[in-house]
Amino acid sequence: MEKAFKLDFVNDKTGSLYVNCCGCSQTAPLHSFGPASKPHYLIHYVLSGKGHFRFHDKEYRLEAGYGFLIQPNELAFYQADAKDPWSYLWVGFAGSRAEEYLHSMGLSDRHPIFSCDKSEELYSIVRDMMEHNTFGIADDLRRNGLLGVFLSVIADSAGVVAREEEDKGNQYVKKAVSFIQSNYCNPIKVTDVADYVCINRSYLYTLFQNYLGMSPQQFLTTFRITKARELLDSTNYPIESIALSCGYSDALVFTKAFHAMKGMSPSKYRKESHKESTRTAPGGRGPDRPAPEAIDETIKPNKKGCRTAAPFCI
Repeated sequence: MEKAFKLDFVNDKTGSLYVNCCGCSQTAPLHSFGPASKPHYLIHYVLSGKGHFRFHDKEYRLEAGYGFLIQPNELAFYQADAKDPWSYLWVGFAGSRAEEYLHSMGLSDRHPIFSCDKSEELYSIVRDMMEHNTFGIADDLRRNGLLGVFLSVIADSAGVVAREEEDKGNQYVKKAVSFIQSNYCNPIKVTDVADYVCINRSYLYTLFQNYLGMSPQQFLTTFRITKARELLDSTNYPIESIALSCGYSDALVFTKAFHAMKGMSPSKYRKESHKESTRTAPGGRGPDRPAPEAIDETIKPNKKGCRTAAPFCI
């Protein structure tokens, strides 16, 4: 018979990430579950012993240090070994960003298996969840915060079994682009982007060329100048303020970068823009002046036919 300690929590079913249930179990030989489904994501992590997990007609033999992901509303089956039955912990969760986080970790229905060498830390997190089990905002926030820590520990040390190299490259580019879009207003450099993604600068350069057809520096500059154009069009901010707002601490450097991309200084662009707006009908635009666009509209495929920025092959 299985010896299990588990808790199920009542949630309002909203939020980016929240815990549905958690527990720990020492199973009997050949103890099994399913084939059955759950309405939420479910991660199991093997603490000791052995067993097997079957999902989408694939079977995985697992032992201590490995874990598996069960997708919501998908049939799955798992069973303890006859001679060395496993003990495991589990966390069930859902939320509007749950799929996004798991995908970023490399976990999906195609790649449901991971390895992690932080068993004591994961066990401690789940025990902490179980100890804060009352209905109330304090324990609710505690459990959901611990869920983020639980996933971060897995993400930090996990090796996702059979993850494709292209998937990893795509994830690196996505994270780098997201970092630039969130931090272009700060004086970041390409080395900061590479450090955030945890790869070296030369590899980041190769990935950007392959996926976007431009270097990381070109992407960063293009994004900043696009945002600067929007501010020039929509505000009366001084050029120095626009430069600072777009990550340039030196207005002269900003002016040179803007001129190199647009063929005119920021001041001249603003004058031309205002002249054009007065010649057109209200709400209209001149034939030579495009609307301020998202950065992916400025990215063109390279001459070798590499993929473009949209949709980043996601």
